[in-house]
Amino acid sequence: MHRLRTTVARLRPLTAAQPAQSLSQPRSSAAEGGLRTFQPVRCSNTSVAAEPFLNGTSTNYVEEMYYAWLENPRNVSNMNINTGFANSWKSETWYFPPLSVSWSRFLVSVTHSSFSVLFSFLPPTSVWLLLGFYGLTESDLDKVFRLPTTTFIGGNESALPLREIIHRLETAYCQHIGVEFMFINDVEQCQWIRQKFETPGIVQFSLEEKRTLLARMIRSTRFEEFLQRKWSSEKRFGLEGCESLVPALKTIIDKSSQSGVESVIMGMPHRGRLNVLANVIRKELDQIFCQFDSKLEAADEGSGDVKYHLGMYHKRMNRVSDKYVTLSLMANPSHLEAVDPVVQGKTKAEQFYCGDTEGKKVMSILLHGDAAFAGQGIVYETFHLSDLPSYTTHGTIHVVVNNQIGFTTDPRMARSSPYPTDVARVVNAPIFHVNADNPEAVMYVCNVAAEWRNTFHKDVVVDLVCYRRNGHNEMDEPMFTQPLMYKQIKKQKGVLQKLSEKLIAEGIVTTQEFEEEVARYDRICEEAYTRSKDEKILHIKHWLDSPWPGFFTLEGQPKNMSCPSTGISEDELVHIGNIAASVPEKDFTIHGGLSRILKGRANMVGQRVCDWALGEYMAFGSLLKDGIHVRLSGQDVERGTFSHRHHVLHDQNVDKRICIPMNYVSPDQAPYTVCNSSLSEFGVLGFELGFAMASPDALVLWEAQFGDFHNTAQCIIDQFISSGQAKWVRQNGIVLLLPHGMEGMGPEHSSARPERFLQMCNDDPDVFPSEDFAVRQLYDTNWIVILQPFRKPLIVFTPKSLLRHPEAKSSFDDMLPGTHFRRIIPDDGPAAASPEKVKRVIFCTGKIYYELIRERKNRGMDDDVAVVRIEQLSPFPFDLVKLETDRYLNADLVWCQEEHKNQGYYDYVKPRIRTTISHSRPVWYAGRDPAAAPATGNKQTHLTELQRLLDTAFDLEAFYGKV
Repeated sequence: MHRLRTTVARLRPLTAAQPAQSLSQPRSSAAEGGLRTFQPVRCSNTSVAAEPFLNGTSTNYVEEMYYAWLENPRNVSNMNINTGFANSWKSETWYFPPLSVSWSRFLVSVTHSSFSVLFSFLPPTSVWLLLGFYGLTESDLDKVFRLPTTTFIGGNESALPLREIIHRLETAYCQHIGVEFMFINDVEQCQWIRQKFETPGIVQFSLEEKRTLLARMIRSTRFEEFLQRKWSSEKRFGLEGCESLVPALKTIIDKSSQSGVESVIMGMPHRGRLNVLANVIRKELDQIFCQFDSKLEAADEGSGDVKYHLGMYHKRMNRVSDKYVTLSLMANPSHLEAVDPVVQGKTKAEQFYCGDTEGKKVMSILLHGDAAFAGQGIVYETFHLSDLPSYTTHGTIHVVVNNQIGFTTDPRMARSSPYPTDVARVVNAPIFHVNADNPEAVMYVCNVAAEWRNTFHKDVVVDLVCYRRNGHNEMDEPMFTQPLMYKQIKKQKGVLQKLSEKLIAEGIVTTQEFEEEVARYDRICEEAYTRSKDEKILHIKHWLDSPWPGFFTLEGQPKNMSCPSTGISEDELVHIGNIAASVPEKDFTIHGGLSRILKGRANMVGQRVCDWALGEYMAFGSLLKDGIHVRLSGQDVERGTFSHRHHVLHDQNVDKRICIPMNYVSPDQAPYTVCNSSLSEFGVLGFELGFAMASPDALVLWEAQFGDFHNTAQCIIDQFISSGQAKWVRQNGIVLLLPHGMEGMGPEHSSARPERFLQMCNDDPDVFPSEDFAVRQLYDTNWIVILQPFRKPLIVFTPKSLLRHPEAKSSFDDMLPGTHFRRIIPDDGPAAASPEKVKRVIFCTGKIYYELIRERKNRGMDDDVAVVRIEQLSPFPFDLVKLETDRYLNADLVWCQEEHKNQGYYDYVKPRIRTTISHSRPVWYAGRDPAAAPATGNKQTHLTELQRLLDTAFDLEAFYGKV
């Protein structure tokens, strides 16, 4: 109805006409029994010649005056109201003020009434009110008006009677399709949408298209009915009430394939997932049906997941385009919308690897429920990645299954916005509301959505206004909470029945043809059901959504179980170090402070040592040189939170001119991507997880601004990273860099909560592994280090103050060929030379090591106390810890940490050290006392706590008499 407002506001009569009322006549009210004839108005702050009436600068002012007049007519000056209109009248051109917001909302809302009981047009009284609002009478309905150039309702005609104008606008915007797009600030895009919906007779389908639509509706509907007959007491979260979703998705895929799309990556919640797997992705029906057999044994490692969470990957011929298209439906948890950024990340990665810089070959489709789309903040975070250079997927088609209820919650309790799709307005995505009980309207809207994405490469939303025939699941009783709604739903005729009756009446198909098609699909289901009974073992790997061809054996196992050396030659170290210390581009002016940093790097290269930042350069640069793509993402990662990285240099004299030295390592290197993200953790970590999912031959890292902030992405960590392989047999090499350290910066800038990650590690504290520690232990755990013949997530608690600590450096000797990651770093001082004299061994990890060795030196206890660093906390290095405990047989054992006792690493390492020594000695604790907050906010308290734990660590009698 925005279109009605705009079009009517710009109508012009072909000839001058006499005004129906005097301009000075008082306004009448509908309540008084007459027409509401609010007069046109204008803002008269400029001349008529300089400012045509109702141009873009005055419409808001006009509407404000209108509302002011509604409150009190004295609020509006007669001069303001009448002068502009009188002058406009003299020009023989009619202009009218905008339709009020309340009316436009009403007219749009009537197209979206509950469960497809839609009004096709306004009641007559409403039409009269509209006429009166514009100063028109019934006699004006047959007057011919010249159409503005911005509308397409005329087709080949340039003028129409007002009655026909209203009819055509009602046909375009007041039937089973409602369009929201007037907020888009691009004229070309708005005109494109107008043309698609206003052109008379544009919604037309061929006979073959209608027959295809019917066949798809049969499959969608009969699939759910088959499941209900066979497993009536099983939860399956069926699609009943929105069966048109299947033809909707297939239409989008058909149209996109015709436009050149080769890969479609999809994410969706549980509702309708089995139907989409069967009839869109085309998963074998017997593989779906056997999921209902509770007696099947699991063949794969891990715990598996429920059937309506599983994903699928399939490449098949699209019959409409005659082209191959790859379809991937991502596995996801019950956490609604959590999969959104994961899908976007995987889509971006596939576009990156195939050189698709415009999104013409790879695209994403995201399905949503109405309650989740409005209620889950991750939707907003994902939308705000849609147009960022390093995150855009060049347009996503969002399909909302709007069944107008969230579990048991009504929309009026579930959102504050008029529609569940209003969140999409923030990125100027057009929103197409469509009655899902009209499959032809659905099919048309989906065609338009696919064309929009292919034309403008921007997001678009299709809102399938439908209903949910059953409860939240098939065992749920919806009458408890929505009795009237479900009484109405029970009376509702099924959409397949409606469509079939319509097409039979049109002569598109005969009753016999329809019944034969139904029987044919029923036979397909029955035959698949029979085959499913032969299945004895459940293979989750058959549901893999992101396979890595060639990386594993045919059985899905690593091709070998050896750890390659991570060292590189000295020449390579020097070369990469020199790149890190240089500005490769000519005439590029850097900041003076950065010049000192680069000079410091050059000095370290000369001294054959690396600090953390230079060591990171060596790691990334050597991988890039070997052709392995590296992507580093997160808040402020280009410079680094602590101003240590500086991977992106900025010219101090030329705006937006940058230099990335890492891309100058080698002429044939892989590209290096480093990108500051939006201020999001949940969305961006999910995105990077999806990116890492696309290929095993890449290093994808997400760095938190501070490790403390990862907890706003806890859903991704818990549901995908920690447990993803166990649930979905899906490996992933994502790396999390979490700055961590107790440095007196308060409770929100101190701890990455290592205890949480350690608690989720699946290695057994009571079992000393008997197989090869170097690889097998890593393979069996759920997150580990990288550069292995398999992929697992890596959690790295990165330094803050150690970035500039003079002793926190490594020699080039530690990085040469033949070197490996050191899971433990033993003491190499006087204590190691005479282990039998050592009285205490302190195990630790992280920054506290430097506090300990400084304190040990100050106390003159280098011969009495050995300090051993555990660099790989999980999986726990039982074998190397045993070597240390066996070396210092006469020493007591202490675990020291700067974190509080109920946090950090103590609860994880203590039982594992005890298992290592067969419980022959106690493992004492030196650290902060238990606390609710991660750290104090008082600097003096921080220092006092630190000194207290150091005193405990070096007091050789501190634990005497304790058990």
